[in-house]
Amino acid sequence: MLAWSVAALQSVSSVEAIVVALPADWMQSAPAGTIGVPGGAHRSQSVRAALSAAPGDPVIVHDAARPLVRAEDFQAALDELERHGCDAVIAAAPVTDTIKEVAADGVVTRTLDRSVLWAVQTPQVFRRAALERALAEPDDVLAAATDDAWLVERGGGMVRVIASPAGNLKITTPDDLRVAELALRERAGR
Repeated sequence: MLAWSVAALQSVSSVEAIVVALPADWMQSAPAGTIGVPGGAHRSQSVRAALSAAPGDPVIVHDAARPLVRAEDFQAALDELERHGCDAVIAAAPVTDTIKEVAADGVVTRTLDRSVLWAVQTPQVFRRAALERALAEPDDVLAAATDDAWLVERGGGMVRVIASPAGNLKITTPDDLRVAELALRERAGR
């Protein structure tokens, strides 16, 4: 899955370097053409480690769990960041399901207005300074972050959303992996 994401990033002409956060015992597995760094205990610590080894501004953060990303998805986020001068641009999909807020005892407390809800994905593109400020938070705050854009928002930064293509699937189950492999075969024309 990592190789698929790296291949898409390598197709973006403005990408200077690709830094991959890996488990410490996998450092020799960094794909060719990338810089491997030991990841942290949670995602934001891994992003912080990768950022320290990454040159340039802006910075792209992407999860290998979304291997169907295309070069044009990265480019669209970079272009949107440039156009609007915000601190970050994140790929997301409008929520189509009804979303309920539920108390610990299982009782529905309210139904959220899905017309203003988006499911956040990667890629996420940041102004380097905004991401550095966000990742300077204490480790307990970083551990609570499910995405780095939340950390930028929390610090008062402006984050914009761009619509993600439907195929930007996150691999979390074996069935997801089978769907992704099929999609990649179709993309390759096999």
